[in-house]
Amino acid sequence: QVQLVESGGGLVQPGGSLRLSCAASGSIFASDVLGWYRQAPGKQRELVAAISSGGSTDYADSVKGRFTISRDNPKNTVYLQMNSLKPEDTAVYYCKLWNGVRRYEYWGQGTQVTVSS
Repeated sequence: QVQLVESGGGLVQPGGSLRLSCAASGSIFASDVLGWYRQAPGKQRELVAAISSGGSTDYADSVKGRFTISRDNPKNTVYLQMNSLKPEDTAVYYCKLWNGVRRYEYWGQGTQVTVSS
């Protein structure tokens, strides 16, 4: 079992920044991928960014150049630095851990990010 605890959401003005954190605990493997998804009201949940234990990253086109995902392997923690935030970034952000080979996935409880003036 894996537990994911997110923090760092909140209200920010357009153009502002926020940093999300997600701490994973439990049975973590080096091959596990960590990432962030988001879901806005009335929309499907979408991948924002993902990072492997080796540091390979993947970003949604809508956040490239503005968001940066990073990972602290000894702490089993993943971060999402969000800069130049836009109102369309408003959503509940979820941390996810998954492993395509071992075939499992775990989700955090979600943290609200609201970008508004």
